[in-house]
Amino acid sequence: MKKPVKYFVVDAFTESAFKGNQAAVCFLEKDHERDDSWLQLLAAEFDLPLTCFLTPITGSDLPHPPRFLLRWFTSIAEMDICGHGTLASAHTLFSNGLVGSSERVEFSTHSGILTAKRVDDCETKGSFLIEMNFPVITTCEYSSNDFSMFSKALNGATIVDVRATTKDKLVFKPLKGATKSTSTDQIMVLCFHLGRLWLSCSQELRIFMKCPGKVMIVTAAAPEGSAYDFCSRLFAPKLGLNEDSACGSAHCALAHYWSLKMNKCDFVAYTASRRSGELKVHYEKEKQRVLLTGKSVTVMKGSVLV
Repeated sequence: MKKPVKYFVVDAFTESAFKGNQAAVCFLEKDHERDDSWLQLLAAEFDLPLTCFLTPITGSDLPHPPRFLLRWFTSIAEMDICGHGTLASAHTLFSNGLVGSSERVEFSTHSGILTAKRVDDCETKGSFLIEMNFPVITTCEYSSNDFSMFSKALNGATIVDVRATTKDKLVFKPLKGATKSTSTDQIMVLCFHLGRLWLSCSQELRIFMKCPGKVMIVTAAAPEGSAYDFCSRLFAPKLGLNEDSACGSAHCALAHYWSLKMNKCDFVAYTASRRSGELKVHYEKEKQRVLLTGKSVTVMKGSVLV
């Protein structure tokens, strides 16, 4: 009989249960031998936006911060980068004493080494945030001036600008085998008015499926006087996600885009999905890194028996 695998279900980029973005975090120990097909099948069984798999990396020559192998799966595909899954994984480790007294953890991923740091919340006693260090995803000119497909998918919203992500910034050395292209080919659509982001978008997934790119990020500046700088929604039916409730990695591109538009590097961002979410974003231009800071809530835990 196989040893049960512990799992936790976490709501990321929120301080309230049943909001933010959901992720299952599975903790694989040394004696948990599971192949990739099992990982994908379990992700489909959870059928959450993301299922994460954490495996401790041990060895006397490793640096002080605890290091884990981290992989992310939707119900149909493995991802190369994921912000809310990384936040949920770090929250699980810090909240359950799985890294001892360490306040920093490193993850070996398809996107290289990602770090997460526990930060005390000065406003709420006993609460903490997690700051993650991610690579920036730069944006570039979109190859066409025809925005009609995007407008149709967004129920006729006025499109101000469309940007694409720079593909050479999104090619990483995988954990095994040869270099491969990322699964996060993104198209960013800037809407004219914030209110449009709360309107229901097209339920005809075939329209989104016909749009270029694997991921569509829709964004708009927040109105004057708002607590936020910008807001966004993300749609990725090609990756098995009709809408991602609060996507962290999208902000690696949003940080680059809005830093050019607003001439600043620090932002408070809001995700305008039904579940909503919020995070702080800092763009380190010289290092080409993005710091994403947010909270999470564990809503359930259990064991996988098969």
